[in-house]
Amino acid sequence: MLSAEANQRITKVGPGTPAGDLLRRYWMPVAPKAEVDEVRVRPVRLLGEDLVVYKDDRGRYGLLAEQCPHRSASLAYGRIDDDGIRCPYHGWKYDVTGRCLEQPAEPAGSTYKDTIKHTAYPVQEAGGLLFAYMGPLPAPLIPPFDVLARPDWERRIEIHPILDCNWVQPMENSVDPAHLYWLHGYTGGAPNQQPDDENRYEEFDFGIYKSHVNEDEIETHPLVFPNILRGPGHVAHFRIPVDDTHTRIMYILYNPTPDGTPTGQENVPYQYIGPIKTEHDDFGYPRYQHRMDTFAGQDGMAWETQGPVADREREHLSVSDTGVIMFRKMLDQQITVAAEGGDPLGVIRTPRDVINFKVQREDRHNGQIIPWRGQAERSFAKSVRVPVA
Repeated sequence: MLSAEANQRITKVGPGTPAGDLLRRYWMPVAPKAEVDEVRVRPVRLLGEDLVVYKDDRGRYGLLAEQCPHRSASLAYGRIDDDGIRCPYHGWKYDVTGRCLEQPAEPAGSTYKDTIKHTAYPVQEAGGLLFAYMGPLPAPLIPPFDVLARPDWERRIEIHPILDCNWVQPMENSVDPAHLYWLHGYTGGAPNQQPDDENRYEEFDFGIYKSHVNEDEIETHPLVFPNILRGPGHVAHFRIPVDDTHTRIMYILYNPTPDGTPTGQENVPYQYIGPIKTEHDDFGYPRYQHRMDTFAGQDGMAWETQGPVADREREHLSVSDTGVIMFRKMLDQQITVAAEGGDPLGVIRTPRDVINFKVQREDRHNGQIIPWRGQAERSFAKSVRVPVA
């Protein structure tokens, strides 16, 4: 269990909060690049801040606070110009750095615009996603994780519905293999998992490796700190804190080329995934009911029904929660590192080669690597855009 104070320390994500300040030391996914290329401007809520991401006519990407500093109208309805975005109310224009370029109604020769600096965050692309850095400058590098940087992997992106729960709940699930048999096994999706299988955990430079051990196999893949589940199989899950009580899930799925040659992929397609809840329960009453016929629906049920922010004072942890305890301790420790001005776990500032994670199944008896189930059957759908939830 955690005290109420300790629970708030790891769950609150707004500016000036302990975990919020930590999370701002990492590049966070904002939106698929292909989507912003199409729509040019769209609203985003990230780490408790209302923002807009846009692309100007010069091909630059920007992330600004949504409300114009003039009279607080929404820039999500703004007009894109050659070198910035104009507020739809009075036409004030801002570039990707937040500098005010024009104030059309001000007197000729006015320098008032030079005193205005709008909230703006750096944006970069990696693996088909646009990432934002919202922390203290200078910004670190986006780590060249394999799922973002391998040139021989063809990618696609899935954007899942926003969850009505805090980001820590999905991340704790990433190091909780004990749930696999009970939550997922009945669907046939976890056929080799048994309730009494052994689980092992190991800290490493970028997070926690977890290994699920049964009679025949050892399955290993990492939690990449602070908010990525890498694998199993050909996928990475980004658990993106929208605010204290909402979390956006994005997947990057990939297929390696058979011979290891670069894919030459220039555009990464994306797709919005349908709801994991129905608007009425089985008896027709107007209340949400979680779909239990998919992994995403099952996980969503387990995470959301803990409450918008899980009350960790009420829980009773056991040996099977070893990974959860490790993650909480790691999170608490790295909050302290960031608060003291240091670079937390996994932050890099010098260029390095692709970071390949250990994501594998191996025969427990002879160590032979076993292919992931179903990895060759992954399909790559065309880009599909639907209204943002």
